[in-house]
Amino acid sequence: MKKHLAGALMGFFIFVAAPLGAQTKDVIDEWQSVQPPKPPELKAVTLEPQTTALLLLDFVKQTCNNERRPRCLGSIPKVEALLKQARSKGVMVVYSITSASTGADILPELAPQGSEPMVKAASDKFLGTELEKILKDKGIKTVIVTGTDAHGAVLNTGSQAALRGFKVIVPVDGMSAETTYHEQYTAYHMATAPGVAQQTTLTRSDMIK
Repeated sequence: MKKHLAGALMGFFIFVAAPLGAQTKDVIDEWQSVQPPKPPELKAVTLEPQTTALLLLDFVKQTCNNERRPRCLGSIPKVEALLKQARSKGVMVVYSITSASTGADILPELAPQGSEPMVKAASDKFLGTELEKILKDKGIKTVIVTGTDAHGAVLNTGSQAALRGFKVIVPVDGMSAETTYHEQYTAYHMATAPGVAQQTTLTRSDMIK
């Protein structure tokens, strides 16, 4: 009887486990079959200059060049136009540079003026810097995040700004990466990630007023 019972239990476990095992696939297994979702909606925004800051992240010659990241160079005219508009309206402008660069490495079209602040860090520009203090000391509530690399500085700094309670505006034509896929998943993350999406608006530079 024990043998019959053991055999029955064995058969039961095989019966139960087999269907479950057949359904167990991870994202790598299913990579080729994954279809991208619809693109997030872009929205026009009207901002209050006194409580808004424009962040220009890592527009330095080491990363923003034809050899490494030509898409960054392609974004410069849009960012330059946004920068001119921001300055004309009295919007605070804040720069970041990579750990391996200096302020002198920022592309001349976007070079800082006067006492515009700058922080130096890796992907998350809040980490180990005074960026949050710089913004809060000026009463900033909204940040416009532009920069390269999209899935580095833009994604991490933008996400951290949202999680710290700032409203985050991401002009998709003002962020760049080595590939469009990196830009795509950055945009999707900012538009859908829990705790981030609620604070974030995706837009284009000419939709910001």
